[in-house]
Amino acid sequence: MRSIGETARDSGLGVSALRFYDRAGVLVPAHVDPVTGYRWYGPEQVDEARLLARLRRAGLPLADIRLALAGWPGRDSGLVRQLFEAHLRRLERGLAEARSEFSTVRSLFDHKENPMTQHARVTVPAPALAAALDSVRFAAGTDPELPALGGVLFDLDGPTLHLAATDRYRMAVAQVPAEGHEAPRTQVVVPSPLADAMRALLADGTSALLTVDGDRVTLEAGDRQAAGTCPDHDFPDYRRLVRLPEGRRALVDVPAFRTALENGPVVAGETRDGDACDLSLLTVAGAEAVLCEDDEAGPDRVAVNRAYLLEALAAGATDRLVLELGAPTAPLAVRRPDDETSFSLLMPVRLPN
Repeated sequence: MRSIGETARDSGLGVSALRFYDRAGVLVPAHVDPVTGYRWYGPEQVDEARLLARLRRAGLPLADIRLALAGWPGRDSGLVRQLFEAHLRRLERGLAEARSEFSTVRSLFDHKENPMTQHARVTVPAPALAAALDSVRFAAGTDPELPALGGVLFDLDGPTLHLAATDRYRMAVAQVPAEGHEAPRTQVVVPSPLADAMRALLADGTSALLTVDGDRVTLEAGDRQAAGTCPDHDFPDYRRLVRLPEGRRALVDVPAFRTALENGPVVAGETRDGDACDLSLLTVAGAEAVLCEDDEAGPDRVAVNRAYLLEALAAGATDRLVLELGAPTAPLAVRRPDDETSFSLLMPVRLPN
C-alpha cells in the first residue's frame, strides 16, 4: 500500500487533487483508516493516477475520465477510444472557432487609428517617484511572448503620474504628483531595464524632470539622466482591471505575517505556465488575516502564490499593510493603510477541490 503523499509524488497529482478525486468518486483509495481518515492506495492505482493526471492535462471532462478509468483494467478499450476521439473533435472545433474569433479581433485592432505623437515634460518629486517604482517594479512581466508587459507603464493624466505593472498574475499601481503637464493624456511603457536605470538616479535629490518625446523617454535628476526608446505596445487598461468590489479587510503586522507565511502551511500548486509553486490559503476572521490548513473547510478562503505574496509585502515598504480578500476567484489586494492609490493585486489560484 502507498500513502497519499507517495501516490501524489509518483503520479504527478497533488495531495489536494487526490482528495478531490476521492470525494468525486473518480479515484477512490483502496483503504481509508477508519480512525484517522488517512488514505492508502494500491500499487495498481498509481498507474491509474498517472493516467488521470494526463487526461486532466488534456482537458477531458470529469465524467469521461470516470468512464475511462472504469475501462482501464479491461481488455476492450473501444468505448474509451471513442471518448478520446470525441474529445479531440471538440478540441479541434474549439481551436477552429478560437482562430476565427482571434482573426476578427486582430482586424479590429489593426483598424484602430494610430495615436498622435506624444510630447510631455513634467517635474516630479524624486523620493515619491522612487517609492512608486519600488512598489510596482516587482509585478513587471518577463515573458518574451508578451513584450507589452515587460516594463512599467508611465501614464501622465493631468497633475498625476500613474505607474502600473503586471505580468497577468499580479498587478501593482502607484501614483506621483506631477507639475507642468498640460498636454492630453500621455502613456509610455518604459522597459524594465530603463525603469531600473531611472530608479538608480533617484537616490539623491528632491526633484526629477521627466520628458516624453514620441517614443523616447528621458528622466533627468541633477546632472545625470537615463533615456531610451519605449516599444510601440499598448498596455492594458489597468484602471478597468483594478475596479473591484470591496472585500474583507485585515490590518497585518508585516514582519510577523511574513514569518507566519514563511513557516506556515502550504499547498502544492502550479502556476498557469505549469511551474510548481507553494500556495498559501488565506481568510479573514474578524479583522485578522488567518492562514488555513489544506483540509480546513471554508468557502471564503483564497489561495495565492506564496512567493508572489511575499514580494508584494516587501514592495509595500511599511510595517503595516491591509490585506483585502473578496471572493475566492477575485484578486487579493495588498494596500498601504495611508494611501489607497498605491496597491498591488494578486490573482488567486483555483484549488482542485
